[in-house]
Amino acid sequence: MSASVSDVEGTLGAVSPAPTLQGDHAPKSVHHIPEQRHSQKSYNTGDGELLATTNNADVLIVDWDGPDDPQNPKNWSYRRKWAATIIISSFTFISPVSSSMIAPATGQVASTFGIDNDVMLALTTSIFVLAYAMGPLFLGPLSEIYGRSRVLQLANLWYLVWNLVCGFAQSESQLLVFRFLAGLGGSAPLSIGGGFLGDCWQPDERGRAVAIYSLAPLMGPVVGPITGAWVAQYSTWRWVFWSTCIVDAVIQIIGMFALQETYAPVLLERKAEQIRRSMDAEKAPYREIRTVFEGQDRSWQAIMAKSLSRPFVLFAHEPIVQLLGVYMAYLYGTLYLFLTTMPSIFQGTYHQSVGISGLHYAALGIGLSAASQLNARTMDKVYIYLRSKNGGVAKPEFRLPAMVPGSLLLPIGCLIVGWTSEAHTYWIAPDIGIALVGAGIILNFQCIQTYIVDCFTLHAASALAAISCLRSLAGFGFPLFAPAMYKALGFGKGDTILAVVAIVVGCPAPWILWRYGERIRNSSRHAR
Repeated sequence: MSASVSDVEGTLGAVSPAPTLQGDHAPKSVHHIPEQRHSQKSYNTGDGELLATTNNADVLIVDWDGPDDPQNPKNWSYRRKWAATIIISSFTFISPVSSSMIAPATGQVASTFGIDNDVMLALTTSIFVLAYAMGPLFLGPLSEIYGRSRVLQLANLWYLVWNLVCGFAQSESQLLVFRFLAGLGGSAPLSIGGGFLGDCWQPDERGRAVAIYSLAPLMGPVVGPITGAWVAQYSTWRWVFWSTCIVDAVIQIIGMFALQETYAPVLLERKAEQIRRSMDAEKAPYREIRTVFEGQDRSWQAIMAKSLSRPFVLFAHEPIVQLLGVYMAYLYGTLYLFLTTMPSIFQGTYHQSVGISGLHYAALGIGLSAASQLNARTMDKVYIYLRSKNGGVAKPEFRLPAMVPGSLLLPIGCLIVGWTSEAHTYWIAPDIGIALVGAGIILNFQCIQTYIVDCFTLHAASALAAISCLRSLAGFGFPLFAPAMYKALGFGKGDTILAVVAIVVGCPAPWILWRYGERIRNSSRHAR
């Protein structure tokens, strides 16, 4: 060993000759993702091999410098963690604002481009959400190769450019293409953000952070139409896009300077690279230096192939992802169905102006924010209480109790909206139903997001990408059939169908996972 090796080890921290997760590393509290307090079994990569299994003395394994290493994002200060959470939530908020902000201005768009087909008009809004279905499939896994921060910020820059170009569109086809390209970049926070939070927060701290993060993609589509209605009424639909670009540019600049990398494998790989550069290649006693997260094959091609295929593998083989993916798809589809049909209720049935009708989106926002804040304040407390009752052993299923009221509020809200609109009652009545719909959606949304992060922490981005793909397809498709459904059935019968499906799909989900979730996880290759 060269004379400098001991200095390198002292400077760069915990490096030891090929320990294993079960052996030499256990006392040093390896950066376990997931944390072993959650686990009933040893974690593996999902490919039949442990993260570090060799005892070859020629291999140097790079790890965190003990359990309290300040470079480990889980040991960051609360101020630093919350700063990252707020920035991530800001990215996650502004993109969905663009997804729906154009909805109140579709009449102006139709007039500009001569669109007289209801489906094509709805497509100008929902095609952005179609891109949400495709972007996470490669952006989420790419974040597990190159790091969360780098992929997120480059994707947001892509979104910023194409959203700006949307305002200069000269034809219907140009607008659709530009909207789709903007949506690809705007989808990054929806799949990567959950991974950020899983990297930073301990399980018993994670609930409030995920609650705030989960609120952003649902509040964005609500705030968008409110502001979009007034922007369109007093200027032009083109400023709908340009105004969001101004806000996004501010968030992008803040993120460039304040958002740091959190993904442990990438951080440890940087640490390993520092050691490689500081060692004398000819005198070094190690033939290989790698991190505790790396297997034998470290080639770029192998990592890329595995990461890009992981969302499909998770959806194909994980019942948890399948069940929650279908339910979240219905939730997201219902949200966008309401976002695109509320103008027809308040402009058509109640004969209100564009600006005034846009204010009714505030009812949805009130339901989302009120239920979100209540759940954020109680989720971690319920989690800690259930853990203490379980002998100090935590389970991801302890995130599910709030799904029970959420799965009931959604169908109740749908029935109120449908039949009060059908009867032309005073406008506050459908607003109450809309608020209940928002509350039911966000309670389920937050529980599902947190449960997925707890179950698939290391591969949270890929798991969320799989779910995001399905939910975004629903968000794209639901608004397209909504006009025909309501025209044929009316608001009362149409929303009754939505309520029945919400009961059939949603009500059994928390019970199934509470009763069988642990058994499903123990038989999984990826969950813990």
